[in-house]
Amino acid sequence: MPHHDAFWGVHPIVPTPFHDDGSVDLDSVRRMVDAMVATGVQGMALLGFMGESHKLMAAERREVLRAAVERSAGRLTIWVGVRGLGTAACVEQAQEAEALGADAIFVAPIPPQSDAALERHYREVAASTSLPMALHDYPASFGISLGVDLIGRLARDGVAPYIKAEDPPVIGKQRRVLAAAGGRIGVFGGLGGAWLFEELEAGAAGVMTGLAFPEVLLEIVARFAAGDRAGAAAVFDRALPVIRYEFQPGIGVALRKHVFRRRGIFAGEHVRAPAPAVDEATLAGFEAVVERCGLRIDAPGWTRPPVEGPVPPSRPPRG
Repeated sequence: MPHHDAFWGVHPIVPTPFHDDGSVDLDSVRRMVDAMVATGVQGMALLGFMGESHKLMAAERREVLRAAVERSAGRLTIWVGVRGLGTAACVEQAQEAEALGADAIFVAPIPPQSDAALERHYREVAASTSLPMALHDYPASFGISLGVDLIGRLARDGVAPYIKAEDPPVIGKQRRVLAAAGGRIGVFGGLGGAWLFEELEAGAAGVMTGLAFPEVLLEIVARFAAGDRAGAAAVFDRALPVIRYEFQPGIGVALRKHVFRRRGIFAGEHVRAPAPAVDEATLAGFEAVVERCGLRIDAPGWTRPPVEGPVPPSRPPRG
């Protein structure tokens, strides 16, 4: 199997759980791994931007990663977010991820906005580890956009066989990236899953995003891969109000933690500062949207399934 086809499907970006006093909650990390395995997703992504990695101490990063890898015991592909102020910090994080047993890394860009500087950065990080690397193209958070030619070159050279693509308009850029890479790149959509169906139609390998309803992402990908595109579209269309509500800037992480707490996965909902407080009216509104869409907030599954019949077995969405 070509390297860029080794990983596919649904790899949720997961939040980092904390106790009410702000300390890392490793028991909730372990329950989160078990919950993802039970849902049937192919992997999970730790310590990304939505995982509050930038708010963690180095020792806490290691604790979270070690707990997740040990609990997974090979049942999930474990991705680790890499983000630093310079290449050296990113190299250190990448090597740490490999040493602790992760399967792959997704790496944020660093300033300046220069193809030459970014290419040097990514090549140095990739050379420092044997783990496969995904580029993280998310200008809204990082302030840097990765150029299509740069992405294609890194993919063709085997430096970065994957991309977590979050640079709107996402579909047009995805098509250009696949063309520039000669098809030698696995594209994972993000942005809360807001474009997942269209991304799959355009050739995406799957999705890597933080929606707190991974069963929805899994059903869309599984139905699409099985040839039931109408069913995949029906699930996607039904879930869009939840996706829209949950992916609100500033409070998305808190809403996701609320779902995980309601499902008995997280013990609490603490989000580290700086983060805006989420009031009870907002949480009530979120739960009302979840109910309106026919989803359950306290457990995976639908109260009103948009498609009758079982979800097909998971397989690569591109066949």
